[in-house]
Amino acid sequence: MFTGLIEDIGVVTDVRIDPTTQQTIITIRASSPALLSDCHLGDSIAVSGCCLTVTHFDAASRTFTVGLSPETLRRTTFAELRRDTPVNLERSMTANTRIGGHYVQGHVDGVGQVRLSQRDGDALRVVVACSGAVLQYVVEKGYIAIDGTSLTVTRVDERLGELEVMLIQYTQSKITLPRRKVGEGVNLEADIMGKQIVAYLQKYDKAIKAKL
Repeated sequence: MFTGLIEDIGVVTDVRIDPTTQQTIITIRASSPALLSDCHLGDSIAVSGCCLTVTHFDAASRTFTVGLSPETLRRTTFAELRRDTPVNLERSMTANTRIGGHYVQGHVDGVGQVRLSQRDGDALRVVVACSGAVLQYVVEKGYIAIDGTSLTVTRVDERLGELEVMLIQYTQSKITLPRRKVGEGVNLEADIMGKQIVAYLQKYDKAIKAKL
């Protein structure tokens, strides 16, 4: 579980296919030594919003390695990862972590595309196109995790299939979203509370109809 408050922007240093398992393996270098200061093998780190397991790390070089399953590659933007790609990084939360963002599972629901990135004073307005499968859980002033960043939704347009967020100046320097160009993909995770409520109501409605 994560908070959606990005701790570090890392960079992909290697992408390879394991010749034995055919699994995609990526190595990432953190910009700050703090990210791996308390790391252990098997720990979870959110990489651009996707919860991944650390299979190797070297605190001295600030690098760690994770494996990508076929499901991860299908659900995320990671099939497009290349060397030097910047990625958002966040360690999993602890029992005494301040929840400054929202509960982020690191389970990506789908990929959206940046439709607009426009200055609004010193803020940055970003519009993301996404599928109805994700948008059904999104409400104005609710939460959305974009590449793992907890952001407040400022507008939802189901007709156009898009949502909008606003980045303050401070946030712009701490995450990768401002670097994304129009048309580029981003990982999206809807708020778990919204997903649970919708799932409950759908099951309840189905149960009621079955009794009629």
